[in-house]
Amino acid sequence: MRQVKGIEDLGVFQVLGQPNINFVVNRDAAARYQINVADVQDAIQTAAGGNALTQVLQGEARYDVVLRYLPQYRDTKEALQSIRLLSPSGERVSLAQLCTITEQDGGSEIYREGNERYVAIKYSVRGRDLGSTVEEAIGKVNAQVPLPRGYHIDWEGEYESQKRAQARLFIIVPLTVLGIFIILFTMFRSAKWALLILATVAMGSIGGLLALLVTGTNFSVSSGVGFLALFGVSVQTGVIMLEYINQLRLRGRSIEDSAVEGAVLRLRPIMMTMLVATLGLLPAATSHAIGSDSQRPFAIVIVGGLIVNLAMSIFILPTLYVWSARAGDRLPEPDADFET
Repeated sequence: MRQVKGIEDLGVFQVLGQPNINFVVNRDAAARYQINVADVQDAIQTAAGGNALTQVLQGEARYDVVLRYLPQYRDTKEALQSIRLLSPSGERVSLAQLCTITEQDGGSEIYREGNERYVAIKYSVRGRDLGSTVEEAIGKVNAQVPLPRGYHIDWEGEYESQKRAQARLFIIVPLTVLGIFIILFTMFRSAKWALLILATVAMGSIGGLLALLVTGTNFSVSSGVGFLALFGVSVQTGVIMLEYINQLRLRGRSIEDSAVEGAVLRLRPIMMTMLVATLGLLPAATSHAIGSDSQRPFAIVIVGGLIVNLAMSIFILPTLYVWSARAGDRLPEPDADFET
């Protein structure tokens, strides 16, 4: 993984050792003294950990009364070896006679998830988008690292969260576009005008992509949500333009004259709509403070998309309208409050 561009701070969560005293019962010796293995374990538990003998009550609270050896009789390996058990024959037998006692290093913490032990490998991604970096690392690890039987690798953390969010976006985006189309079709009573506005919305998204490219910002879930917000503003400006052009046609203007005059006269309200959203999100788009990594891609997409969408609404939408409009088009009802 060190050879993958963008991988930084690579390391392994170390399972640091701590001294453990291990008791392995010699069953032959225990049988010779007629002592059960359970009796040996109970003696060790009573000496080191303590056993609850009874309980005391204080009001409704219950507290265990625990029997445990004094510290000087349990704090060292030698003290534990000297613990004695009473055999059925009356002979006192020490743990050293019944067990093999060794001091070894053991894990201070065992990482588990889903009833499985795991070793955690940590890394950061800098200067590159998370998705392509991790996918390249996955390819290299799968090709060059043979795993023993019973072992498997899971790539989790932010990468797993991003994959889940992208899967949801693949469902949400088509549903959003479908919902916008249905609303536009209901409004204009024409699939042609609804598709025309959606075409300008799709071209307006080019501005968001260019903004990400110019600023060197990688595509992320935050920027994907920004495109959804950009769709809404783009639809609003398209509706303003298209509705005005249709009203001009209802008053006897030709298709070309309606498109030109609509582009000129609707420039001011469309520009005001764009400037409000652009100036409001400009501080977030230029911020590099702590916490800006999630909000900056969202704002960059909207700011860049709105700037390009302004040109699209003024030039591209009237041009597409002239190409697609026909004399027998379905037009809305005349607006009594309409003024040219």
